Amino acid sequence: MRPFTYERARTPAEAAAAAARKTGARFIAGGTNLLDLMKLDIEAPTHLIDVNDLELNKIEPTSEGGLRIGALVRNTDLAADQRVRRDYPLLSRALLAGASGQLRNKATTAGNLLQRTRCPYFYDTNQPCNKRQPGSGCGAIGGYSRQHAIVGVSDKCIATHPSDMAIAMRALDATVETVQPNGKTRRIPMSEFHRLPGDTPQVETNLQAGELITAVSLPKPLGGTQLYHKVRDRSSYAFALVSIGVVVQRDGTGRVAVGGIAHKPWRVESAEAEMPRGAKAVTAKLLAGAQPTDENAFKLTLVERTLDAVLAQAKGA
Repeated sequence: MRPFTYERARTPAEAAAAAARKTGARFIAGGTNLLDLMKLDIEAPTHLIDVNDLELNKIEPTSEGGLRIGALVRNTDLAADQRVRRDYPLLSRALLAGASGQLRNKATTAGNLLQRTRCPYFYDTNQPCNKRQPGSGCGAIGGYSRQHAIVGVSDKCIATHPSDMAIAMRALDATVETVQPNGKTRRIPMSEFHRLPGDTPQVETNLQAGELITAVSLPKPLGGTQLYHKVRDRSSYAFALVSIGVVVQRDGTGRVAVGGIAHKPWRVESAEAEMPRGAKAVTAKLLAGAQPTDENAFKLTLVERTLDAVLAQAKGA
């Protein structure tokens, strides 16, 4: 691990200003992803800004009838909150499908959204990776790619986003709230928060330099049957090959967000109009333009079959 300086921020605006002022600064809260990356010399921040003392750890109702979730709310607490379990069960189910109990006790809402890919080429500093070292190439293209993306890919990167929570947040139309270094606040729809790789896979979100997440807000409850199903190589502590989050209403309409197949939570609103017709019709639009490799082409079928099973479960609920 490389040397770094450290400070504790007293307010969100102070934290954002400090991050903009110091080159190479990073925020740290739970540290469940950042510290691992620092130990592996993948991340090398020159300055850490500890945000744990900021009062961003509350879950509060909004005037619109939704919930405002502070950036520092721990995953365990969010999943267990009675309002979340009652009104947003998709979110609770997705959180409980992620990581281990120990990690959920430390991991924060903002950190979960910002966690970096688990691509083995990103984690191996002996391999080329445009996300880790722009311009070095992508080892996964032409390499081992079973777990990689099949939609939204580019010739620079085929990594997937690892968050389970983000899939639920995308299906629920969450909004990310931030503070900028100049003290101004901003609201970013979840649909616009994460980026596809394009020519700059190292730029993973639309956050500006120094911008700090302060909360994630949910609109008023959608109702319906909400389910999250994660297909993985082992039953616990594994990242998704494919995950499906759905909200299904009584008339068969609803929402679908998919994980494990793209650089960001994958949702295609036009595909949701096909939900009453079944999984095959939805998947045809959801995965239009897919570019799988020989090793991960099975995900095309896996998405359809998993969605079919989830929709059947929802109808029987």
